[in-house]
Amino acid sequence: MDDKLIIGGREITSRLFIGTGKFSANRIIPDVVRMSGAQVVTVALRRIDFDSDDENMLEYIPKDCILMPNTSGARNAEEAVRIARIARASGCGDFIKIEVISDNRYLLPDNLETIRATETLVREGFTVLPYMNPDLMDARRLKDAGAAAVMPLGAPIGTNKGLKTKEMIRILIDEIDIPVIVDAGIGKPSDACEAMELGAAAVLVNTAIATAGDPVIMAEAFANAVIAGRKAFLSGMGPVKEYAEASSPLTGFLV
Repeated sequence: MDDKLIIGGREITSRLFIGTGKFSANRIIPDVVRMSGAQVVTVALRRIDFDSDDENMLEYIPKDCILMPNTSGARNAEEAVRIARIARASGCGDFIKIEVISDNRYLLPDNLETIRATETLVREGFTVLPYMNPDLMDARRLKDAGAAAVMPLGAPIGTNKGLKTKEMIRILIDEIDIPVIVDAGIGKPSDACEAMELGAAAVLVNTAIATAGDPVIMAEAFANAVIAGRKAFLSGMGPVKEYAEASSPLTGFLV
């Protein structure tokens, strides 16, 4: 079965993207990446210390991964654009995850500022993956702006609450013809599997892995869940029915 995920002209081999925040120690990250099978790894630019090997997050990310810096900390489009430009100038490549957040309590993304940043960065040749509230009209605006994918939240960042926006995500998957990558709030492997069963192109997981008792084992669990969910979606799952229906005939054997 030909089931390729292409983003920004790159073939993505794993539909599990991972983040690098909240780990108890950076030295865990290479094993997490290995067990997750992840090819796309995101990192906040503010966590990269280019002057220190010990504190430079890039030293812990395998070189064959696609690095996707994020604009964490940006409160408007101008700040996001500036962070993206710094990331590119620092050798982090052209993939960028746009995060524009001015809400300090729930850390919800500002879709309007995100659209503005996307328009600018696409013109500058970035492969832009914007983190967004799952609103259909804004997803269409992001697509029209040139986003390579949209990344709707499943629940507020870091909550591990699962797919609280499930129906909205389903609508985006049905209506938007660019990859929909579920980001934020996924708390356990079954949540990731559910997102993939809906038809999501991929999921991005950070907190649920980083805060697990054994992050390396949890990374493997998420990898397996993503594969299972994608296979279930591709298989064409049977319909949900209102009433019971016997799986074996009830007549013909007692006469």
